[in-house]
Amino acid sequence: MTAGSPSGYRGDDKLLFGIILGVLAFWLFAQTTLNIAPAMATDLDVSTSVMNIAVSITALFSGIFIVVIGGLADRLGRVKVLMWGFVFSIAGSVLVGIAPSGALATPLLMLGRISQGLSGAFIMPASLALIKTYWDGAGRQRAVSLWSIGSWGGSGFAALFGGLMAQNVGWRSIFFASAVVSVIGMLMVRGTPESKAAVTGGYTFDTKGVLTFMVTMVALQVLTTQGSQMGWTNAITLGLAVVAVVFGVAFFKAESTARFPFVNFGLFHNATFTGATVSNFLLNGVAGMLLVSMMLVQLGGDLSAQEAGMLTLGYAIAIVAFIRVGERLLQKFGARRPMIWGSLIVGLSVALLMPTNVLIGQYKILAIVAYTLFGLGLAFYATPSTDAALSNLPDEQAGSGAGIYKMASSLGASFGVAISAAIFTALSANDESIQWLSGVITFTGRQDNVPIRQAALIALGFNLLMVFAAIVSIMITVPKTRGSEVKPA
Repeated sequence: MTAGSPSGYRGDDKLLFGIILGVLAFWLFAQTTLNIAPAMATDLDVSTSVMNIAVSITALFSGIFIVVIGGLADRLGRVKVLMWGFVFSIAGSVLVGIAPSGALATPLLMLGRISQGLSGAFIMPASLALIKTYWDGAGRQRAVSLWSIGSWGGSGFAALFGGLMAQNVGWRSIFFASAVVSVIGMLMVRGTPESKAAVTGGYTFDTKGVLTFMVTMVALQVLTTQGSQMGWTNAITLGLAVVAVVFGVAFFKAESTARFPFVNFGLFHNATFTGATVSNFLLNGVAGMLLVSMMLVQLGGDLSAQEAGMLTLGYAIAIVAFIRVGERLLQKFGARRPMIWGSLIVGLSVALLMPTNVLIGQYKILAIVAYTLFGLGLAFYATPSTDAALSNLPDEQAGSGAGIYKMASSLGASFGVAISAAIFTALSANDESIQWLSGVITFTGRQDNVPIRQAALIALGFNLLMVFAAIVSIMITVPKTRGSEVKPA
């Protein structure tokens, strides 16, 4: 039991489901922008490039701060940090919901999305640390599975939920509902005994590490989202690249010498933790597949946000229905094999979305099957990966280590979405560099949307490469095991 934890206290379902509501506020409600971005951009009268930043900036700020907040949660109290996460979620959701069309749209939208990102940075590492502290054995694996339903399952329902809400009651209602859900979650968590890690000696905040990391990530994000629009040889673009490299090197040096680094590179000496974290980054990056395919069927196939969201129903159902199967696979085979199997299924789902040359009716069938397989693959991967990361963390680093793991989720989603959107937007607007595809692949049906279909094919190919890299990372780093000795709950 970690210092500051009440002796004998064990987590119950009230605490667990309160935590899950907080996780849903980020992964379900905040992530609906992957589908409703075109409707939001039109209503708020903002450009596509601005909307692309708004979509990805939430995960970016979550990723930037999640490890810092995870480390602070170990010292200040995990329940306290979790409650602050609810506050940021409520504030961010309301700001996005009230953003007006016109001059104030961009600042309120960005401020709200940043606040939602901060809420994820507070909620995710603190909640995972509480699960590690207050649950054991099969109970912990059940808690991790249900927590994963909130994160992976929430993201699975995001496109469908967002489309239905936007079409029937307006996209703003999504964010007002998010604020209400966060209030309920806060009330359910309230009164939980505090949990802190045992800390020896003095503690100094890693200001240099945090600042250099923040500058590096923001420079990379702007470079990724705006590079094609500004021009890759533009002085500003080249300057951003230099800033990212210089501050990235400074960050690595700072963390290597800091007494209390906010990113503890020593944790990566554990091969299992490394494999879980790296593959988690890459598979979360495949969220770009959702954005590209949703934009493809709406812009190229004239589907509404609701019709596009309905295609993802199998994704949502599969990830919720099978996520505890991933738990059973973990107990029987260990983490390595379910993580590889899940990644292979995700790769198959991306491959099924790549035939953008077919008619929209045929593509809709491929999309339904692909999204279902996507959910199945993530369900197999989620619990083994999360448990592999958590079970290899020492108690005193539960918050910071969980923060690193979830930073991989947020930054992977942020950069995966940003890069996929940048590829799709740049190539669909100027397809001269990929016109050769028409000589290799016959695009049937309408010809006015061929540039959009070609751009989507290339962007989806990038997502397939990330899946391949995830599988390689698992095979190299995660050791073979016989499975858990813990019996299913």
